[in-house]
Amino acid sequence: MQKQFKKEQEKWLSQIDLNNHFQPNDLKLVAGVDLAYWSKDGKEYGVCCIVIIDYITHAIVEKVNYYGEITVPYISGFLAFRELPLILKAAEKLSIEPDLYMFDGNGYLHARHMGIATHASFYLDKPTIGVAKSYLKIDNVELKEPKNEFGAFEFIQTEDEIYGLVLRTRKDVKPIFVSCGNWIDLETAKDITLHFVNKNSRLPITTRFADLETHAIREKLTSNQ
Repeated sequence: MQKQFKKEQEKWLSQIDLNNHFQPNDLKLVAGVDLAYWSKDGKEYGVCCIVIIDYITHAIVEKVNYYGEITVPYISGFLAFRELPLILKAAEKLSIEPDLYMFDGNGYLHARHMGIATHASFYLDKPTIGVAKSYLKIDNVELKEPKNEFGAFEFIQTEDEIYGLVLRTRKDVKPIFVSCGNWIDLETAKDITLHFVNKNSRLPITTRFADLETHAIREKLTSNQ
């Protein structure tokens, strides 16, 4: 299974483009994506929620979800194969087309540059950003903590290239990890992430609202079982 998954990742690798395929000033609608899981009778289930946010007003424009059985086991480095089926089914339910997707997870910040945000871009055909709450170490690279102030960041890089950045979105709060998904540059990914951060959370409201929605839907589904 891993060999097949790795081959799929390698197929897309040459098609990653870390340049903007859009004008940031033209952004109108941005989607946040997250998943939640639960088990029942020896089977695992998941729900994907997508929340579309107005870029200017930060109002929620649309919410959709899709749930089903998870058939792919968790394998480190291959999370996209576990999550993508639910993500694509949820995206099919959208009546509005977002300009960009933000994922609760990594993109280019991945051992093979194929985190969920990057992998999903080829199927959604949209620019993507990865926003993660924790750091999965790349080539034993240790993190350098950013200054304790809003907007401070440090690059996560090997000797050869930059994978992403660790970003401080609130003073005295743990930083988050931002990376390009695809068809966007890292500076724009950082600026869009900061644009959606408010005083209530260190996370951008796109992925935060998607996270809250997944937990609400999961509770509703499991309470009826």
